[in-house]
Amino acid sequence: MTVRFGVSPIAWANDDMPELGGTTPLETILADARDLGFAGVELGGKFPRDARTLAPLLARYDLALVGGWHGGGLLARDVDAEIAAAQDHLDLLRALGVRVFIHAETSNAIHAAKGIPLSRSPRLDADGWARFGERVTRFADYIAAQGLAFAYHHHLGTVVERPEDLDAFIDATGPAVGLTLDTGHAALAGIDPVDVIRRYPERIAHMHCKDIRRSVFARGGDRSFLDGVLAGMFTAPGDGDVDFVATMRALAASGYKGWIVVEAEQDPAIADPRASSALGLRTLKAEAAAAGLDVEA
Repeated sequence: MTVRFGVSPIAWANDDMPELGGTTPLETILADARDLGFAGVELGGKFPRDARTLAPLLARYDLALVGGWHGGGLLARDVDAEIAAAQDHLDLLRALGVRVFIHAETSNAIHAAKGIPLSRSPRLDADGWARFGERVTRFADYIAAQGLAFAYHHHLGTVVERPEDLDAFIDATGPAVGLTLDTGHAALAGIDPVDVIRRYPERIAHMHCKDIRRSVFARGGDRSFLDGVLAGMFTAPGDGDVDFVATMRALAASGYKGWIVVEAEQDPAIADPRASSALGLRTLKAEAAAAGLDVEA
């Protein structure tokens, strides 16, 4: 598989804050994604979850399904219960030919709580990492047996947030546990995306690319994740402080093949999602080509 470019619908409609783009029709999101030149789109709250409905809808817009977020609960339930809870989502992904399973632990996460500051993000001790890592590994092994790559999404406001969290997570998990490397969440948590690619190339299963405004994040003090989003701490690639030249070069050196997804959680009334996504795609395509990545025509 070559490198392909997809887009997240979060720039048009935010599932954590339905007031952002809540009235935007799904058809507008899909038409914009197609017209801008994206090859695929990730799932969002407006998408039907029945393959017989979703497959022809995406085909109408000539878009592939890239994948979609699965909020896991492995800190609160065993692996068999997690497998059961994930079946409908997994069945949908397999029916539409998706190759990656994006997973994040949400049982104790605070990213969707507007009143809780990021200083209260959950933490694990050594015993907690051992238990969590064992469960994630067993679940990832199951996903791999179903034909999909498991891609854990580190995220602000969750147990895998800071550099030390990510290192502990890698140490506690087996080789089937890949990563969804998110440049925005990484940069704001103090993680260097280029360093992650260089240190763990075999773990990079999926890429989410968004930019950040460090000055907005720094000015916010100890605010919640959602307040940071509303303030504009995220933006589209090419409009902020992330070094995508170095990121694409690191991906090329690692031999990465798969999806690169343009993201930017912003208020669509302030940041036009079509213009932002166009900028992100233009930026990443140019840097990927310059870095020598094998980009799908």
